[in-house]
Amino acid sequence: MAFDGITVASLVSELKDKLMGGRLFKIAQPENDELQLTIKVIKEQYKLLISAGASLPLMYLTDTNKTSPLTAPNFCMLLRKHINNGKIIDIYQPGLERIVNFKIEHYNEMGDLCEKILAIELMGKHSNIIFMETDGTIIDSIKHVNSVMSSVRQVLPGRTYFIPDTMSKCNPLSTNYEEFYNALSNKSVNVSKAIYTSYTGISPIIAEEICYRANIDSDLSVNILDENSYKCLYNEFDNIIAQIKNSKFTPNIIYKNDEPIEFSPINLKIYSDLQVNNFDSISDVLNNYYAKKNIITRIRQKSYDIRKIVTTTLEKDYKKYELQLRQLKDTEKRDKYKVYGELITAYGYGVEPGSKSMNALNYYTNEEITIPLDETISVMDNAKKYFDKYTKLKRTSEALESIVLETKSEIDHLESVLTSLDMALTEDDLKEIKEELIMSGYIKRKGPAKKEKIKNEPYHYISSDGFDMYVGKNNLQNEEITFKLANGGDWWFHSKNFPGSHVIVKTNGQELPDSTFEEAAKLAAYYSKGRDQDKVEIDYIERKHVKKVAGAKPGFVIYHTNYSMAIEPDIRKIEQVN
Repeated sequence: MAFDGITVASLVSELKDKLMGGRLFKIAQPENDELQLTIKVIKEQYKLLISAGASLPLMYLTDTNKTSPLTAPNFCMLLRKHINNGKIIDIYQPGLERIVNFKIEHYNEMGDLCEKILAIELMGKHSNIIFMETDGTIIDSIKHVNSVMSSVRQVLPGRTYFIPDTMSKCNPLSTNYEEFYNALSNKSVNVSKAIYTSYTGISPIIAEEICYRANIDSDLSVNILDENSYKCLYNEFDNIIAQIKNSKFTPNIIYKNDEPIEFSPINLKIYSDLQVNNFDSISDVLNNYYAKKNIITRIRQKSYDIRKIVTTTLEKDYKKYELQLRQLKDTEKRDKYKVYGELITAYGYGVEPGSKSMNALNYYTNEEITIPLDETISVMDNAKKYFDKYTKLKRTSEALESIVLETKSEIDHLESVLTSLDMALTEDDLKEIKEELIMSGYIKRKGPAKKEKIKNEPYHYISSDGFDMYVGKNNLQNEEITFKLANGGDWWFHSKNFPGSHVIVKTNGQELPDSTFEEAAKLAAYYSKGRDQDKVEIDYIERKHVKKVAGAKPGFVIYHTNYSMAIEPDIRKIEQVN
């Protein structure tokens, strides 16, 4: 979710609660388009991070202190000169704009009490931090915008500040049903787009949420809506606006497969089937959301080279496997050639030389069949020709069956590596996966042939009944926990149809309750390629029945007489130790 007007409203509510009356203790500019303000409020001290970055504008309270350059930039020096130790007397948002204004009281060089405004505009590529007089005269800004860069508004010292109204949007905080109806009905777009293009501060996801709550398809054209539909939409729209006016925010992050996909200052019913974590403040949400997003983005960037090697090899294997299967299917006709040879040998004595075919009773099916003959050779040579074809196809089939199994084994292994890459969250995870690929011959080791020591532990969970459950993050860990960590009487779990992690439950000689079996199965389902499925079939068996095949890839095992269960990959209520 972008920094829309509702997110800004939630942030303003939090900042007013915590920062009003506080003094600007420190002003720093860690990046060209960033400020970090340290604010003292009675006995508390807060750090406010403000970024006017074009790709990721944001603002939130944080505990992290960013490193600043040795020489402060000019804009930072200007703020220090005017408002260092200034008192925050108001924090407000114009309408539902993506703007936060700080009104700051300070003493000038003459000792007179003055007021200034620091405007934070969180508007994508147009984001800016603007310092001005209370009458709107711009003193300076973190980004200068001249007439060449924008014909709508110049942001330069001495110019008058104003909020550009390029879209002619309505203010959602002061709307009514008549204005709502007129704003939407005059457009010729779908319902969702009509909402967010008609009102300031409403993002596409909030527009989708309004449609969802009103039970109206967001892709429908507004031109086909009846009056009742407009009233349903307005009621849900008004309910959300009432929450904003009353500062009834419920900051949360929405997760899919443990990855944050959205954040919101209000509950989004459109994501009711996904994991939702609530937080005390929108700053906590933004800290957690961007921290987790940054980790996932950074690890995926670092895994690019490994992922490319695996996917390139997989694409070749898929093509090779498909060709091998076609060739193997072609060998299925070999038995027909054997029967032709036998029938020609048995009944060919009566066939005249030069015949192009012969009819014979197939004593295997008790049906009469027609056998094609080569008229340029003798009947018995035709029989020999068919026997030779049979022998050749039989040898090909036997060779291909072995090759197909090898190719399928390699595909299964590489798919399991991709699943491990998708689950990787640390550089040690990537190092272990890379080590596995080196051991398997997909990557050449650089330098001396010495295995790198990696301190990386499997995931450790505790069942609701107090049993330790371990999850391998990759194939090397799968092998480790299955054949070194687990005892014969422990239980082993794995997805039946998808590559994924081995899960071990330590029994300590006790009988496992049903709830622990179910929780271990959920872990095996979640840490598999099938985690997006509603339910995943899980095999489970005592560890002593799980065997490793000599010479097989890491993590590859065989087992028989197992139990199975289908279960949803939901691990939210399972306690994780590490």
